[in-house]
Amino acid sequence: MNEVLDFLRKCWTYYLATVEWDQPRVRPFWTINIFENKLYIQTWKSKNVSRQIQENPKVEICAALDWRWIRVSGELVRDERVEAKKSMLDRYPELRGMYDENDHNTEVLYFKNAVATIYSFTQEPKVIEL
Repeated sequence: MNEVLDFLRKCWTYYLATVEWDQPRVRPFWTINIFENKLYIQTWKSKNVSRQIQENPKVEICAALDWRWIRVSGELVRDERVEAKKSMLDRYPELRGMYDENDHNTEVLYFKNAVATIYSFTQEPKVIEL
């Protein structure tokens, strides 16, 4: 899991794909964290992406770096615990002006039933169960 986290952090930006009815939706994300041995992302509950995830938790993220790329496929599960939100915001303190672990809009979600695959033009794909 640390290999996946390190890859995504080095990329800085990754893209999260969700589905809204029959339309794919893709947007950039930056926040990524491991808490209690689970891979987490963060957003606001008031955003369309949050609603899309609640309606269909199957998502995929993708990022590329130096002729390699990663795809992480799985389901996202909302974690309402203050400790999980605090862990994310402690990792990204620059977000504390907009987000707070005690508000009712900050949302952290962890991957369940997830698989990460790291691809390269020169090597076989590496599959990591999360």
